This record gives sequence, structure tokens and C-alpha cells, in this order.
Amino acid sequence: MKNTVKIPKILLPKVGVDKSKWSVIACDQFTSQPNYWEQLDKFVGNAPSTLRLIFPEVYLEGADKQERIKSINANMKKYLQEGIFEEFEGFVLVERITPDGQKRLGLVIAVDLEDYEYTPQNDALIKATEKTVVERLPARIEVRKGACLESPHIMMLMDDRKDRIIENLYARKEQFQLAYDFALNMGGGSIKGYKIKDCNGIIESINRLLDKDVLAEKYGSGKPILFAVGDGNHSLATAKECWNNIKKTLSRDDLDNHPARYALCELVNLHDESLEFQPIHRAVFGVGEEFVEYMKSSLAKLDGESAVKVVFGSESYYWKVSSNASDAIADIQQLMDEYNESHKDMVIDYIHGDEHLLNVAKEKNAVAVFMPCLEKDGLFDYVVRRGVLPRKSFSMGHAEDKRYYLECRKIGEY
Repeated sequence: MKNTVKIPKILLPKVGVDKSKWSVIACDQFTSQPNYWEQLDKFVGNAPSTLRLIFPEVYLEGADKQERIKSINANMKKYLQEGIFEEFEGFVLVERITPDGQKRLGLVIAVDLEDYEYTPQNDALIKATEKTVVERLPARIEVRKGACLESPHIMMLMDDRKDRIIENLYARKEQFQLAYDFALNMGGGSIKGYKIKDCNGIIESINRLLDKDVLAEKYGSGKPILFAVGDGNHSLATAKECWNNIKKTLSRDDLDNHPARYALCELVNLHDESLEFQPIHRAVFGVGEEFVEYMKSSLAKLDGESAVKVVFGSESYYWKVSSNASDAIADIQQLMDEYNESHKDMVIDYIHGDEHLLNVAKEKNAVAVFMPCLEKDGLFDYVVRRGVLPRKSFSMGHAEDKRYYLECRKIGEY
């Protein structure tokens, strides 16, 4: 059997590098809160940090885009040349304690991009869960195509209901060498990692999730799916597009071993008890009460039995929506997109957390839309049957719970 999972050569900062400054939150968080990133920048200072290897999306519309990209790629080369990394071949077992004290387990692996597609309907073993917004890819592609390193904030999900592959590894964690153990900055909790060098048995266990009987029992058919992207789909889509361009230049002999064919990610069991789906709210700028009433009346025509709360200024409103969360999310997003077509000043931002949403709405006079929450148990079944959900349909935890950049891998020359 061809393996979708690849054993990577992982780079970790050596002893002496301050990991609390090295590791920072995913670039697509706090996109309407530049204060977060300004505080983080001051905290990191001149220390080696993944903050210098990423393009926080809060700055995507800035005039210095090209300078930032050049600086990112230069810093990657600088860190490699300065020898701040140690390298080992294997997986990393991750124990993340989130800010609310929950323990989330994961496994840092590499996946074959040939087995991933982000189109709505496909037969790939790795599937996107949400619609990919292709307009968000160019800036990411600009960074990656000149990059010699990758560091993931991608969290990949597997529907491991019985074998509990990652949980069983964690039960034996004392057998593995400690890779790191430190507190995360900006209220992100803490993290431990363990090096796993003997990975072939783990890959065999993962591959058993593709057994036809297992698939039929879970989804009522043998249609194959191995992983679904939980967080970081646009980063994975970027890696895919870059690989599609690179492979055109390669000989057949070089296709299998080129490092850009693979992407580093953290694999998480969908059924991890700490893994909670959270809604991703909408902050809508450049609109007013006319928009609120348009959405209210349009949604009312669909005869939904539930409601979502909406806040604009000092007033609160309620829109009737379907009691099925996935349908409600799809209906709201479709109507917003239709309204946006004739109201070009309208801008939608995607906000994690009720408090963050209200703060953004108050500071920037936006309409705050509190979105419904998707049930995680139906995620894989939905993707198998119907394809992708609307973009930004759910979040795995709150903003502070997101994956922090930490592990790296070489993907190009330096």
C-alpha cells in the first residue's frame, strides 16, 4: 500500500533558544486585532522566533507586503545558517494544555500532497472540510515558493473511534525522549512534545482506517477518506499549489523524494475528549441596519426553527435559521455573499470567540453575527456525502487554543 503518511526530518530549536519566544500562534488568528501582534512583537524582540517566518494576516493589506515576504525568506536562511536547529527523523507526540486546562493530544507527521485535494467533490484520501477561498492563496504562495523552511499550523483530523492510536502512544509517553516542555506566550497555555523514532507501526495502524469494512461501518459506504483538514486548510492548499508547480520541472525519478511534495502537520483524533468545535462568528464592516433587516427578512423566508443573535451598535437582533447547524451556516454565508455582490464596501471578517467579536464590533462599528456551532460527530460523514462546508464554518477551540508554530522542516535550498 502506498503511504499517505511520510516520516519527516523535523527541525526543532536547540537548547538555549527561548522556546516561549520561538513559538507563536497561527498567522490567521486575531486578524482584526493588530494590538495582539504588536504586543507579541515586543515580547519576542530580537530573539529567534517563528514570528519572523510567517506573514500574520492582519498585515496582508499593508503596503509593505513584498518587503515582509523577502524578510521572511531571508530569516529562514539565516536561522538555518546560524545552526539554531537540531534535526531528527520521526514523529512528535504533542501534549497541549489549552488556556482552560484541557489536554489535547496530537502527532506531528508529514502527509503526501498528492493525496490531498481542496475541491468540493473529489476522491482524495485527504479532504478539505470547508470551502477554500482561492483569493487568500496568492500571498501565501508568494511566501512558500521562496521558502526553504515550513512550519505548520495545520491540524489534521482522523476519525479514529476505536483504535485510539494517539491515545495509546500517550499512555507510553515515558518511553519516548522529551523534545520540548514550555509555557506558550500570549495566554496560549503550555505544550510538551516527545520524539518517536519507530514510526512504521503507527503508519500501519493509520492505514487500517482505510479498510473497506471500517469505512462502511462508519459512513455506510466504502468511499475512502483518511484525514480531513481541521485547521489550516489554506496553508495546505498553498503547499499543494506550490507542489503542483514544482513537479512540472522534475524528472520522474525526483518526484517521490522532493521535500516540497510533503507537508508537515499535526494529526489529531476527532474523538479526543478535549477537542471542541467552536463557531466562527462574522464581523461585517461597511454596512448598517439595512443589511441587518435584509438578512433578517431573507432568512425568515426559509422558515427556520432556531435563531442566531446579531448585535449592531447598542441594539440586539435575532435572525431565524435552520436548526441544522451546517444548513444554517450555509444559508447565512450564501445570503451575505449575495448582498456583498451589490454592496462592494461590505467586508466580512471571521472572528473566534464571543468577547473578541463584541470588541471588534464596538471598536469598528461592525455588525456582530453570532454563528451556530457545528456538531463534530457529523463532520466526516458530511464531507464524505456532500463535500465541503461553507468557508469558516467551525473552529477547533478558541483563538488562543490554535496551533502554535514550533516544529520546522526543510522544503527547499538555502
